[in-house]
Parts: sequence; C-alpha cells; structure tokens
Amino acid sequence: MTKVPDSAQRVKFYQTGTFTVGNRLLDDAQRTVQASVERANSLDSGHRACQGCGEALGARYVVDAALRAANDQLIAANATGCLEVFTTPYPESAWRLPWIHSLFGNTPAVGAGIAAALRARGRKDVRVIAQGGDGGTTDIGMGCLSGMFDRNDDVLYVCYNNQAYMNTGVQRSSQTPPAARTATTTIVGNEPGNELNTGKSVPLIAMAHGIPYVATASVHDLHDLEYKVVKAMGFHGARYLEVFVPCPLGWGSRPADTIKVARLATQCGMFPLFEAEFGELTASTRIRERKPVEDYLRLQRRFAHVFLPENAHQLEALREIAERNIRRFGLLAEGEESA
Repeated sequence: MTKVPDSAQRVKFYQTGTFTVGNRLLDDAQRTVQASVERANSLDSGHRACQGCGEALGARYVVDAALRAANDQLIAANATGCLEVFTTPYPESAWRLPWIHSLFGNTPAVGAGIAAALRARGRKDVRVIAQGGDGGTTDIGMGCLSGMFDRNDDVLYVCYNNQAYMNTGVQRSSQTPPAARTATTTIVGNEPGNELNTGKSVPLIAMAHGIPYVATASVHDLHDLEYKVVKAMGFHGARYLEVFVPCPLGWGSRPADTIKVARLATQCGMFPLFEAEFGELTASTRIRERKPVEDYLRLQRRFAHVFLPENAHQLEALREIAERNIRRFGLLAEGEESA
C-alpha cells in the first residue's frame, strides 16, 4: 500500500494577501472545477436541499467530474431518498443529464440494467452512474449492490454517507456510528444512542468482492473527490465510491460547519480516506495534522451525551474506532505513533 501520489493530493493552504477566491492564483491544472468558467454544474440551482447539505455538494461534484470523464455521455440512476426528493419534486428537476429515479433498494440493479441496454445497442461511449444514500445502499439495497459487484456490471455506484435515514426522520441505518442519537436510537438508559459493535463497512464489503475499484472520499477535499471519480471512470466493471456528507439537520451541527465537520472526521481517524483495486488496498490519505476525536464530536448534538461522566466508556469506544482505522489504513505519517 502507498500513500496517495503528490499529483492527487489536495492543494496546500496558501496566503495571497487579497480577497482572491476560487484558487485563481494557482496554475490551471491545480484549480478546482469551481474556479473554471467551463463548470458543468450538473446539479443546478433551485433544488430544495437544507442549508449546509453535504450531500448536495458531494453529488454535484461527483456527477460533474463523472460527466467530464465521460465526455458528457453519462446516465444516472438515483435511489429514493434525500437526494432524489430535494432535486426532483414533481414535475421539476434540478438535474442536467439523463436521470432515472429507482426504488429505494434496487438502484444497483437499475444501473446494471441501463448498462446492459447500452451494451445491447453497441453504445460503448455512454457510461452509467448509480447513486443513493447510506440507507438505500447499505441496508435496503445491499442485496442488489452485492449482485452488481458479483456480476461486475459496468456501473460506478456512489454512496453519499450521511449516517442515517435523513429523509424519513433521522432513523438509524447500519452506517450510523456507535453512540449516535437518532430518532430510533434515543439517549436513554445505560447505553444511550446507537449500540456499540453494530453496523457494517460497505467499502470493505466491496473490496471482498474483488471489484476493479473501491474508494472513500469527503466533501471537505474536492481535489481528492474529483481525482477518485475520474480514476473510477477510467475502469470498466463494478466500482464503488463512498462519500462522507455531513447532515446538519440530522447531526445537530451548524450549517456553516459542514466542511469543518467533514475535515475533522478524517483528521481524527473516524472516516479514513483510501483506495483499493481488485480487493487490495492500494493507497490511503495520510493525516497531516491529527485532531482529537472530541473535536469532531463536539460539533454535533447527536454526540452531546458522550461527554457526560456516566458515558465516558462510549467516548473511549469512539476513540478506539479511530485508533483502529488509523492502524488498519496506515493513516499516520512515517515516524508518528498511534496513541
């Protein structure tokens, strides 16, 4: 396993002494797509996402990058959920590409069907992306997703992971972190919030299928996100990308803190960024400046109870999860030691 190559790393912070925005003082090759007048903007203005919605930001940049990589020849299948509801209130749509609404749990199968139809018509130039939230991906859609991986269908599946069923009232999903408060994991009893030692890691499950490409990304690092989407589009066969997308409404965080929350999740080790090819871990993004897990948790009301003295064991369990991620994916720079 290697670290992410320098060419794919996010641009380091810099000061210009001006109010310059959009990285316009950088070379063209280093700028993000938001600084370009040629931006595709596949997810247009006018959608109904909440303020600070990480999923709206993540979906826009994922699909924009996929469109560019596919030379604008892209079809999207979209699961029921927040992303579908706030972008396509009938009869309106904020999408600027061919877009198909699927059921909650069959999006991978719909994407596979689109890919099969294109193959039957000899259309090798058109690519397919399927997308959904963590509920429609890791729970309701898990069987269809595993089938897509098993058949190695030529689909890039993107999971926008906001760690609960946000659209239906913030219920627990199998991606909800331990101790987190949701509508179905309330903060009562001796073990408030979500149970410890539950849930699943879909990136690791995807790796177990041996598919061509698996990666995790986050909305706080658009360079890394775009790089991984473009790299995924360079493969044929089944591919899986999981994007970390904070939800201010469900997490009890400030809308203005979405990017800060996402950054801290990676800096403390709670959400590792890595890549895998054909079942083997190939790269991970090292933590440049490690932060305490508490810095990440304090910004979210769903974890407020873990700071009470009687719940100190829950806080320690969350620290242990971060430590395990750091060891498993080699997230610290050489010479640094895990706590």
